[in-house]
Amino acid sequence: MLTSVSNSKVKEWKKLHKRKFRERTGTFLVEGRHLVEEAQKSDWKVVELIRREGESFVPGSELPVTDVSEQVFQAISQTQTPQGIAAVVERKVESFQSQALTLIIDAVQDPGNLGTLIRTADAAGFNHVVIGEGCVDPLNEKTIRSTQGSLFHIPIYQGELQEVIRDLKAAGVTVWASALQDAEPYKKVPQPEKAALIVGNEGQGVRDELLSYASERVYIPIYGRAESLNVAIAAGILMYHLKG
Repeated sequence: MLTSVSNSKVKEWKKLHKRKFRERTGTFLVEGRHLVEEAQKSDWKVVELIRREGESFVPGSELPVTDVSEQVFQAISQTQTPQGIAAVVERKVESFQSQALTLIIDAVQDPGNLGTLIRTADAAGFNHVVIGEGCVDPLNEKTIRSTQGSLFHIPIYQGELQEVIRDLKAAGVTVWASALQDAEPYKKVPQPEKAALIVGNEGQGVRDELLSYASERVYIPIYGRAESLNVAIAAGILMYHLKG
């Protein structure tokens, strides 16, 4: 059992809270029974499990398990009331392929919003999610928790959005962009057979250069006095509509 927070292994785990170190090692941490189980059931590679002393979690495969003291687990945990189980998971790199339903995310910076977008795309039956530069890291701990395991269910591709949109349009996919100016109410736009949806930054929306690539610009009418909808809520409405 590891009992010292100064142990080199513990230090390596703590470094995984930083994006730069996650990118360098190609690994990240997930925490909590549900997320660890979802990682194990998926085709992502779980490198090792970290189990707090007294925790009854039994791994479903012959994975290396490191038992640690309460103090050590607190040192690596990012939650206020840790469940006592965590895992180091190897980052899965997806290659982009055109699909019938694609969510494209431009510069969303709130981890909770990004996680909810991924979770909602999974729930709405979208084929994959494309994340562009300027977005918060999808392997940020808060993002992972917000996905509630959907991170391991739906392919997530990170890349150059202009390239992705060009490839989608070349494959006959209609690209919708959520916008406020020069846009049509979404229910008045013909529902495409194959669709991609672009949603943008919480404050600025979708960048102009991406809007220019879109086949259609759509908006969701607001009937009350709210100025706008949260990006994840708006995306959910539009994704379920496109799923039809």
